[in-house]
Amino acid sequence: LGDGAPTGNYGYTNSGYSVYEEENERLTESLRTKVSAIKSLSIEIGTEVKNQNKMLSEMDNDFDSTGGILGATMGRLRTLSRGSQTKLLCYMMLFALFVFFVIYWIIKLR
Repeated sequence: LGDGAPTGNYGYTNSGYSVYEEENERLTESLRTKVSAIKSLSIEIGTEVKNQNKMLSEMDNDFDSTGGILGATMGRLRTLSRGSQTKLLCYMMLFALFVFFVIYWIIKLR
């Protein structure tokens, strides 16, 4: 180095190097905070996705069990309608119709 060059600046006397360096440091810090925010957000999204998948799996199991119960009930109804209990089924339908007309009559009087 020459006699007039100050030590520690590597020959960049008053060239604005420190201004650019400070701006780069500021932009780097801003980028670092944005990256950490995106990282935490993506971790939260991953956790939420896992929870939603677990809930969907539980709902799928519930629907499967409900479908099984409904299938068994429909099988019993088919057995009831095919068997000798058709009189019982007719009586049940007439009773339901009677209850409907009684409720209709009560509502009509009000």
